[in-house]
Amino acid sequence: LFLAVCAVGIGGTFQYGYNVSIINAPTQHIHKFLNETWTSRYHEALNPSLLTFLWSVIASIFSLGGLCGALMGGSMAIWLGRKGALLMNNIIAILASILMGISFPTGLFELLIAGRFLIGINSGIGICVQPLYIGEVAPKHLRGGMAMGTSIFLTGGILTGQIIGLRELLGGEAYWPLLLSSSCLPAFAQLLFLPWFPESPRYLLIDRGDELSCAKALKRFHGSPEYRREMEDIQRECFALDGEKPKKPWQLFGDRGVKWQLITVIVMTVGQQLSGINAIYFYATYIFEQAGISTEKIPYVTLGTGACECLTALTCGLLIDYVGRRYLIIGGYLLMTFWSIVLTFSLTYQELYSWVPYVSMAAIFAFILSFGLGPGGITNTLTAELFIQSSRPAAYMIAGAVSWVSFFMIGMLFPFIVNQLKQYCFLVFLLECSSVAAFIFLVIPETKNKSFLEIKKEFHKLNFGRNS
Repeated sequence: LFLAVCAVGIGGTFQYGYNVSIINAPTQHIHKFLNETWTSRYHEALNPSLLTFLWSVIASIFSLGGLCGALMGGSMAIWLGRKGALLMNNIIAILASILMGISFPTGLFELLIAGRFLIGINSGIGICVQPLYIGEVAPKHLRGGMAMGTSIFLTGGILTGQIIGLRELLGGEAYWPLLLSSSCLPAFAQLLFLPWFPESPRYLLIDRGDELSCAKALKRFHGSPEYRREMEDIQRECFALDGEKPKKPWQLFGDRGVKWQLITVIVMTVGQQLSGINAIYFYATYIFEQAGISTEKIPYVTLGTGACECLTALTCGLLIDYVGRRYLIIGGYLLMTFWSIVLTFSLTYQELYSWVPYVSMAAIFAFILSFGLGPGGITNTLTAELFIQSSRPAAYMIAGAVSWVSFFMIGMLFPFIVNQLKQYCFLVFLLECSSVAAFIFLVIPETKNKSFLEIKKEFHKLNFGRNS
């Protein structure tokens, strides 16, 4: 089971985290490449506003690709299977790596844009299909910890990208095409290791009706003595579905039986993106400078933020099946609310006392730890648990689309929010975090150690009224 999580993670959410972080290091080198390419092609200097626009396209086309990937991922998981969709997804990553790698020697920045779009599609599919596979192969008493593999590999990808992007490694001017094309390595790793593991047993029995292959897969994952209990659980779900086909995303919106599960996933996904974590990374450089850290050393201190996220994802993975989902996610949002208050005060009085920047720096790391312990890790886990087999791929497509649209919107609007509100932008995030915590407290039941059918019954009263 552990090796299966590693095999799907390396080419899944690892790619998302890695490709989000590696684009930061070569920013200046890509600007220079755009200027030189434009000058050699049109024999005139590139207008600064057009340069900004081209760079924005290169950075943000990744989100558009991610949205397309999220909308494709669920359908691919149904047609090709969870494992088949992940394997096919690596072809997109390899093609994207080739395009980004040859953009510099060919002098075609359009290839860089196309490559970023394709690697966005790869990340969108991976972040949709990987949790599906892990959630379906895990026994219910380990489901939370295994589902945290999604966040562990995502944060591991961010940290790896930050390390590889250092100027001593591939962040130098001569190596940035290699840095951007290095995303083919996780793709090759998954193509090498994932074929050794079985397809999702739930997919094999419920979607394909292949009981023999399902039993074989369960024996591989759970061992011969234990597999029967899981087999009975899958058979009960298959019987309850009574041949129901996988649903399309638009069918979920008209299905009263999943109304509150869908509202919950949308609220949690938007809450995760708009929680203020992007503001933290935006302010990090400024706060580190105020604390007296030199500009050259800031990339190394920023590694600490990536290490923090990775550490909390691992910690959350160890705690989730003991503490439960509700306590961790509500606690995470409440702690983020508290640290938003601290940051508002410390940024307001940053100039008055020499020790205040250190309070801000500690609050930044505490905010990241709180995010990783709750919203960062558990949102994806709950998305897998709140839906039964016929609705789960469509739910991930909706959650993925909402996540990528929110990610794109915060990227577009955030600079304006900061310019208008300055440090008081954290008051907006304070309200958002406390509101999501209140919603989760009132609506979401604990899902620890429950089967998918038991969780569905928990939502029955909410969906159909208490007298149903």
